[in-house]
Amino acid sequence: MTDFATTPRRSAAVTLARVRLGAGGPLAGVRVAGGRVTHVVPGQEAVRPAGPAADERVVDLDGRVLLPGLWDAHVHLAEWASARRRLDLSGTASAREVADRVRAHGRTAPGAGTVLFGYGFRDGLWPDAPDRRLLDAALPDRQVVLVSADLHAVWLNSACLALVGRGDHPTGLIREAEGHEVLAALPEVPAETLDDWVADACRAAAARGVTGVIDFQYGDTVGAWERRSAQAPPAVRVSAAVYPSHLDAAVARGLRTGSAIGSGTGAADGLVRVGPLKLFTDGSLNTRTALCRDPYPGLENTDGAHGIEQTAPDELVRLMRRAAAHGIEPAVHAIGDRANTVALDAFEAVRCRGRIEHAQLLSPEDLPRFAELDVTAGVQPRHATDDRDVADRYWAGRTARAFAYADLLAAGARLEFGSDAPVSPLDPWLAVASAVTRTDDDRPAWHPEQRLPVRDALAAAARGRRLVRVGDPADLVVVDVDPLTAGPDALRAMPVHATMTAGRWTHGPC
Repeated sequence: MTDFATTPRRSAAVTLARVRLGAGGPLAGVRVAGGRVTHVVPGQEAVRPAGPAADERVVDLDGRVLLPGLWDAHVHLAEWASARRRLDLSGTASAREVADRVRAHGRTAPGAGTVLFGYGFRDGLWPDAPDRRLLDAALPDRQVVLVSADLHAVWLNSACLALVGRGDHPTGLIREAEGHEVLAALPEVPAETLDDWVADACRAAAARGVTGVIDFQYGDTVGAWERRSAQAPPAVRVSAAVYPSHLDAAVARGLRTGSAIGSGTGAADGLVRVGPLKLFTDGSLNTRTALCRDPYPGLENTDGAHGIEQTAPDELVRLMRRAAAHGIEPAVHAIGDRANTVALDAFEAVRCRGRIEHAQLLSPEDLPRFAELDVTAGVQPRHATDDRDVADRYWAGRTARAFAYADLLAAGARLEFGSDAPVSPLDPWLAVASAVTRTDDDRPAWHPEQRLPVRDALAAAARGRRLVRVGDPADLVVVDVDPLTAGPDALRAMPVHATMTAGRWTHGPC
């Protein structure tokens, strides 16, 4: 049986004594029972709420900071769990450097008859182009497939192209929908093995203060989580996305966004629920397929000069309307400014709640529409720092409205942070630090006018929760350093003392 929780230690009631209530907050006592917060008593003397049961456990947190549990509102969990065991290609500066890493890895990690998987390359600024022949020369006797950091391209050698029936592909670099088809055609990891990897990834997320994720893993995500929740409760809450190919089945079963799924403990606690319908308007910045009003430099007067349209506007509205009519909220991938306008126009036509995922480049007139239409902006602050150089090249003259988190907040939008793991690591503190600093190296902040205050960044990482309050689900994180006084490095490496999800300790010595 897969152990999805570290040790499911759930008591009838527990008092958290001498804990600071929020960043910069006062000492307080907080009581948890039945998976919810039942008492919050501020004040230095109120280290223990009055009248606890005789056998109630008291945990003295010695002045540590108590925050609402953090969420990663955009992950591809099986991809992330797999990527943690694959060849890491992040930071490579050329196609040839990637080939050299593949060659070196093949020598130290032999696997005759198995596919070598790598992930994390970004070719947007490379001086040379990915090509099958480079990988053929590096590792001629083994199938190789490499997934780009943004998950919008795959690079295969000739042996792997033959395996998936595309032996005549000229370069081996395959983008967007065709790339997803290629990945789907590769041999699958056994479900039991993948479930073990996902369980481990959930525990690692809990160790960073994560109490919930929205899982946008491609495929039958609901079905995968039904299987997992029947085994054991996960260490985090999971909202499992629905893809269009599974929409009819979800409607026929009466599934709605927020409804519990599964038959095991995870379902009983409401830990695993149906998420949104994932739809796409465009591609990505690094692949120059994000749909933009202006052409990409160097691609003028060519097909795809403005990016690609993944879903026609009429079809987008049709799918959103069908989903919303059955209680399934849409989550629309939109990166370019034209794509975001198309997505917002669709929400205006359908008049339903939902999300836009990424919202990377926005037209000024679209900023207030997020609040007006009650559309959440699901954003990934690490993308702003990871992609600043490629944005400066391909969105030159427009980057003042790229990753415009401060402008979105000022316009009344609701922000929710994610990682898009494995595009960036599943660690909410990296997102918080990137949002606060707008840099992750020694360079000055990139567009510092879009920096967020620490309190706003923490709220976006906690799905809008700013303080622990009576009646809240007992999804809590205890940290050793006050985020308000932590510098950038301390924010990124925030020491997490303990994490609780639904009243169960999922990480820490408590």
